[in-house]
Amino acid sequence: MRTILSATPNTPVTQPTSEPARPPIRFRGRSFMATVLAPIPPVAEWFGDLDALNRRAPNFFAGRPVILDLSGLRLTREDLDGLLAELAARNIAVLGIEGAAPSLLGAGAPPALAGGRPAGEVATPDESASDASASTEPQPKETARSLILDAPVRSGQTVLHLEGDVTVLGAVASGAEVIAGGSIHVYGALRGRAIAGAAGNPTARIWCRRFEPELVAIDGLYRAADDLDPAFRGQAVEVRLLEDAIKLNLFERG
Repeated sequence: MRTILSATPNTPVTQPTSEPARPPIRFRGRSFMATVLAPIPPVAEWFGDLDALNRRAPNFFAGRPVILDLSGLRLTREDLDGLLAELAARNIAVLGIEGAAPSLLGAGAPPALAGGRPAGEVATPDESASDASASTEPQPKETARSLILDAPVRSGQTVLHLEGDVTVLGAVASGAEVIAGGSIHVYGALRGRAIAGAAGNPTARIWCRRFEPELVAIDGLYRAADDLDPAFRGQAVEVRLLEDAIKLNLFERG
């Protein structure tokens, strides 16, 4: 005897369902500012100049991506490995390499880059600071000088002032960079990079009226945009160091 089951009009029939389609992988482009280092022969003397810069501004390369331009050099792979090792020993992170033959780059080397758009020269501290420190006579301590910028800092511009605070009466655009030995005050929107305390000042702070940065840093400690609490975005914010960590605080708009 067989039992036959049939669906009546009141019996719902469940159709097999398939897994929901996953969205396709998305690729997005994003531009970042980088400093280009172009060693010149003799490389040993070039490293001596680089060391002198690091003595004048120990945190000059802190949180700063670097592109290595080798177009003026003829190197073997062993030479390149040694060059990268010397830069790594100076805490200089090489993001990519341009101007090198494809055969020179291999496993473990930074990627080859091309097509970068020049953004102008990046000012460096002059040698007067090192000359003064080398003097055997005690030098009077100079009062920290502040730099006030009446105009906005535009994309591609870098403002470097290691002798004191930097005050920007306008905005700091995306792709722009402000580096100060002291604190940074931005009366408009901060959309680029703000690096305070770059001369070794952990008490430096960053203030801005509208917080939308690509990166903030104080005394070598930095936080990129993806690591910042989105609740502070668009707000009036103070950035400071607290127990060796970046701390964000809201403040009243004046």
